[in-house]
Amino acid sequence: MKKPKSGGGWPAIAYALSKSREMGGLWRTWKAMRSKNACKTCALGMGGQRGGMVNESGHFPEVCKKSLQAMAADMQAGIPTEFWQINTIARLRALSPRQLEHSGRLVEPVLYERGEERYRPISWDEAIGRIVDRLKQHAPDETFWYFSGRSSNEAGFLLQMFARLYGTNNVNNCSYYCHQASGVGLSSVTGSGTATIELDDLEQADLVFLIGGNPSSNHPRLMRTLMQVRRRGGEVIVINPVIETGLVRFRVPSDVRSLLFGSRIASLYVQPHIGGDLALLYGIAKRIDEMGAIEQAFLSDHCDGGEELMRRLGELSWDEIITKSGVKKSEIDSIAERYAAAKNVVFSWTMGITHHAHGVQSVQAIANLALMRGMVGRPHAGLMPIRGHSNVQGIGSVGVAPKLKQAIFERLENHFGVELPTTSGLDTMACMEAAAAGQVKFGFCLGGNLFGSNPDSVYAAKALGNLETLVQMSTTLNTGHAHGLARETIILPVLARDEEPQPTTQESMFNYVRLSDGGPRRHAGPRSEVEVIAEIAARVLGSSGPVDWRAMRDTGRIREAIAAIVPGFEKIGQIDRTKEEFQIAGRTFHQPTFGTDNGRAKIHTHDLPSLAGSENELRLMTVRSEGQFNTVVYEEHDLYRGQDRRDVILIHPDDVARLGLQEDQRVTVRSTTGEMVGVLVRPFADIRPGNVMMYFPEANVLVPRTVDPKSRTPAFNGAVVTIVAW
Repeated sequence: MKKPKSGGGWPAIAYALSKSREMGGLWRTWKAMRSKNACKTCALGMGGQRGGMVNESGHFPEVCKKSLQAMAADMQAGIPTEFWQINTIARLRALSPRQLEHSGRLVEPVLYERGEERYRPISWDEAIGRIVDRLKQHAPDETFWYFSGRSSNEAGFLLQMFARLYGTNNVNNCSYYCHQASGVGLSSVTGSGTATIELDDLEQADLVFLIGGNPSSNHPRLMRTLMQVRRRGGEVIVINPVIETGLVRFRVPSDVRSLLFGSRIASLYVQPHIGGDLALLYGIAKRIDEMGAIEQAFLSDHCDGGEELMRRLGELSWDEIITKSGVKKSEIDSIAERYAAAKNVVFSWTMGITHHAHGVQSVQAIANLALMRGMVGRPHAGLMPIRGHSNVQGIGSVGVAPKLKQAIFERLENHFGVELPTTSGLDTMACMEAAAAGQVKFGFCLGGNLFGSNPDSVYAAKALGNLETLVQMSTTLNTGHAHGLARETIILPVLARDEEPQPTTQESMFNYVRLSDGGPRRHAGPRSEVEVIAEIAARVLGSSGPVDWRAMRDTGRIREAIAAIVPGFEKIGQIDRTKEEFQIAGRTFHQPTFGTDNGRAKIHTHDLPSLAGSENELRLMTVRSEGQFNTVVYEEHDLYRGQDRRDVILIHPDDVARLGLQEDQRVTVRSTTGEMVGVLVRPFADIRPGNVMMYFPEANVLVPRTVDPKSRTPAFNGAVVTIVAW
């Protein structure tokens, strides 16, 4: 298929109209999208009490294909009982991620028992009874608890508290496989693991760095802000091994001028090699130093470690920087000159930075670069990790991590009069390793697709398959319901955010808490996540103890507890009555006083990693398509990259010729971990030679279980692969 010359525009409008037809027409779509519920997709923040399609600054209309896709999925018809009779496990495994997602809404609990050929529907009583019995049989540390960013603050807080009072700290969330490196890196610099800015700060910036991300596909509503930056005369510097169509030119559908004539996004586009970001960041910093553009007073007055950084920059040679980044000195000079001239600079990044074995170091290096010019700790400038899921940050805020922050730990114990476990707990990868070793026997997943999110998918299937029981609370089917099944796998159908019978809350990537009103259920079978968790907890732990679990079915009661326990969330206790959405205190740094032990930002120095791979090897990055959200595939084609299917490897034409390959030739792609057979070669001039792209999660079979040692985030980018022609 032909690749478009710009992102967005009329094709996006046409797609929205086609989705509206799927959803029952324009009026039904309008009502669903305008309901007072936070958006179900990325964490930029949309919806809430101002109504859907409104962002945190009040701008209307704010809508994107991702939110339409998620809403359409939730508005599907229910999966009929006959589906489970027709579709064996083998047939489910033969379905693509898209086919599974489009099978319909889950509307009844189903059970798979090893030795059987298929799932069978069971009653809610049997499902909960089985779960309660298994939890009573196991030692607490033989269980793990996994949370996605789809759920509410209330569900996340309640389940993590249940797990801890049950007796384990094996509590973790999907951020360990995406932005945990951002949280760890930022915490080590500013004392807070989240964005240092509000949305308005981004709107006022005159230079935005966009590093290792593709928001034109994955966070489309950000494109309007980038358009406005350019329209005001500002700049956008994109750093990415791949030239993404929508980051060059984008037609914002809600802006007539942009829709008709298009908007240039990148003012400078630089393509490092995969894994070359850290060296490039140091190169920019070295050039800023050479230019005398450092805000020395800021470093002296508000930062620790500035002198060490200056020494490190002096030690680095330009030859090392250029070799290890793959970027020419002239390009580095151009970036530095634009940075030095800018007044208000925001540094943003996504998983192109965090999905490396040196992800935390790269986040720290981004922060170093910002601190060198005093671009943190004041309005209209700062650091902004672009979070993927709408409440992944909120889930972490309310305590979903193996180790609770000390303030939350103490307040939780005091508020309920309980004693919490003090074991270190297992992160997500450690839980998978413990399952593979037979040390963990029971898994509980609050949403998400744990199988599809893991590197080394063969190992992931083995690890999950080694469990005695796996419970998954889900709205639709995904690959994790077909692969990596435990001896006993139970799927519980739950309500979508806009179907909840009670209000819930979510947190955006700008530390802004939104209130969702819920709404009428679309199907009779699914239940509220909070109600299901409270019921299981009451039956396992009893309601006569310090926590009245049955009373915790009330989301208002949960919010009162969150307000008393989680610092910065005091206003959440009355949010359903006041309707006052709010910014979380202590995270936005508009003054150079940071959340560290002495109020000063911390600068870190690093050694630069060498680029992996030899002449006959290629560096792999796994990517999402334009028709995809996280592991959920809504469309098989990838419009912006001009691809009509997903079983492809995108290679620069020079590498195609050098390796003696042909377009659409079938090949085997191999790594140290596994291989994919029958992959189609697709020449792709927009990727840097020496690097290749394949689609996530299908290519996870090639990704080793290498993790960043500081954050334990898997290195989904940078694996070395070879291509074997058929």
